[in-house]
Amino acid sequence: MLWQELTVHTTEEAIEMITNFVHELGAGGVSIEESGTLNKERDTSFGQLYETPFNDIPEGRAVIKGYFYHGTDMEPVLANLKASVEQLADFDIDTGNPTFEVVEVDDEDWAHAWKTYFKPIRVTDRLTIKPTWEEYTASPGELILELDPGMAFGTGTHATTSLCLKTLEKVLQPGDDVIDVGTGSGILSIAAAKLGAKHVLAVDLDPVAVTSALDNTKQNQLEDQITVKLSDLLGVLKESESEGDAGLGVSIPVQLVVANILAEVIVMFVDDVYEVLQQGGYYITSGIITNKEADVEKALVAAKFTIVEKNYDSNWVVIVARKL
Repeated sequence: MLWQELTVHTTEEAIEMITNFVHELGAGGVSIEESGTLNKERDTSFGQLYETPFNDIPEGRAVIKGYFYHGTDMEPVLANLKASVEQLADFDIDTGNPTFEVVEVDDEDWAHAWKTYFKPIRVTDRLTIKPTWEEYTASPGELILELDPGMAFGTGTHATTSLCLKTLEKVLQPGDDVIDVGTGSGILSIAAAKLGAKHVLAVDLDPVAVTSALDNTKQNQLEDQITVKLSDLLGVLKESESEGDAGLGVSIPVQLVVANILAEVIVMFVDDVYEVLQQGGYYITSGIITNKEADVEKALVAAKFTIVEKNYDSNWVVIVARKL
């Protein structure tokens, strides 16, 4: 089957935003390739092996490819994408004078090729992400997260996700009820459940993400510990108020909320997070580019959160806030 391949040459800083735009415009799949130069820092603290060959993408740059059904009128797709990308300047996101191109490709060229480069990744001393199609023997005490991200965001390789996983391992207490906002592939929910959460409510506004999270929940045999819903956090609050907590799987207020989404979205619902957390509860939030750190911190403090920890990876930060 032939597809239209839309390529965007941009910056690593703009990856998440532009990837989201491409998905919203109807892409049947998206691939991302970042700089692979010898100067790029790579975490090998747990013996990770990086099998992706080095490329000639300049440091700080990235190539995003979206795949659209053959016959799709790409002129309006390109026009809409360019307009959305231009608006990122209003949020101080550096897109680096992006370029765009469209070519026809066969599905065999992309549909499964990316799987060659997605290998088991030891994220922490306890958490390892294993693609469902890979063989892997776990060591004693190692928690394996079986994952097939499909078309949903979240393989654990991106700095924002790995930051969240490392922070979850430190903050989550066995028996906690957890809400994962913008669950994507469900990776954070699966990690929380395997780290001892009593129950996890995973919510996302994207039906593709909900399907992916459900599939990965089943793959890990965690259907009794994870509830996946097509919703936002406000919808969860309203459902709890009108119908009780029975259909949510968690008891509101919960002990922990985690959100790995865009900074601009995070600041929009900090009050909802505060309301859904119990006194003393924690909010782990990531997906924050460092030039947006101050905006998010200001919104959290305004909502009466106390900032207790911040951790960094490249140009990204995870913020841990507490309701005191």
